[in-house]
Amino acid sequence: MPKVADYYETLGVSRTASEKEIKSAFRKRARQYHPDVNQGDRAAEARFKEISEAHEVLSDPEKRKLYDAFGGDWRAAQQAGVDPPRGDAGPRRSTRRGGPRVTVESYGDMGDINIEDLFRDGGLGDIFGRARTAPVEAEGTIHVSLREAISGTARSFELPDGRRIEVKVPAGVADGAVLRVPGLRARVSVETDRQFRREGKDLTTTVSVPLETALLGGEAEVPTPKGGRVTLKVPPETQNGTRLRLRGLGMPDAKGGTAGDLFAEVKVRLPLPLDEATRRWAESRVAGNS
Repeated sequence: MPKVADYYETLGVSRTASEKEIKSAFRKRARQYHPDVNQGDRAAEARFKEISEAHEVLSDPEKRKLYDAFGGDWRAAQQAGVDPPRGDAGPRRSTRRGGPRVTVESYGDMGDINIEDLFRDGGLGDIFGRARTAPVEAEGTIHVSLREAISGTARSFELPDGRRIEVKVPAGVADGAVLRVPGLRARVSVETDRQFRREGKDLTTTVSVPLETALLGGEAEVPTPKGGRVTLKVPPETQNGTRLRLRGLGMPDAKGGTAGDLFAEVKVRLPLPLDEATRRWAESRVAGNS
C-alpha cells in the first residue's frame, strides 16, 4: 500500500506551525513547482498537486483538526460526519488501515492566495498568464429515513456537468452531517420516525404495559429499529413513564465505536372497562388514603 503523504512534511513545517508559517511555506514551494514554471515536467506537476493538497487541508482549521486526529483517514472521517475534535488534546493519528483513497482532481483550493503573488517575489512576473481554479462543488441534500440511517444506504446524484455519482451514507450517520465526494457536498437530513425518537446514539420507543404487569412485574414485547422484537423484563411497581434500558440496540456508532441504547418508555394501560373486582379494589385504596 502506498505511503500516505504527511502534509506537514510536504510543506516543510512543524505540527505546531502557525497559519502564517503554513501560508509562507506554501508560497515558497508553489513558486518552485508550479506547472507553468516547469512546463512538461510531470514530476514537478505531481509535487505541486501534493503541495496544494497539503495547503488546502492545513490552512482550513476544521480540516486540520480532522487530519491531526485521523491522519490519512481524515477525509473518510469527514464523509462519515465526524465532528473535528474540540479542545487542545494534542494530535492523534489513526491506526486504522484502508478507507477511501484521496485523489486530487485539480490543483486545489488556494484559499485567499492570489496565484500571481506566487511569482511576484521571485521575479517571474506574469509568466504563467493564467490561473487554474478548483472546480465548483455542487450542493445537495440527502433525505434518509431513520431506518436507513441505522443500516446505511446510498443515493445517486447528477452533477451539473452531467456525471452521475453515488454517495454512500454510513450507518449511524447524524442528522445534519456533511458528506463530500469529488464535485459534491451533500448534507444529510434524517427524517423523524413515528415509532422511535433519537437522542444522539440512543433511541426511545413507547411500550404499552398492562396495569397488573406494572404492579406485579412481568414481561413486555419491545419493537427494535431493525424490525424485530425483544422481550423486556418489567420489574414490579414500575411507574408510568419509567424508561427501561436495552443496551446496544440503539444507533450504530458512525466511527465504529459502541452502539447506543434503546429505551422502552412504559405506558401503563388501564384495564378498561373496569370489572367489579378492580373497581372495589380501587375504591378501597381511595378510602384507605382518605
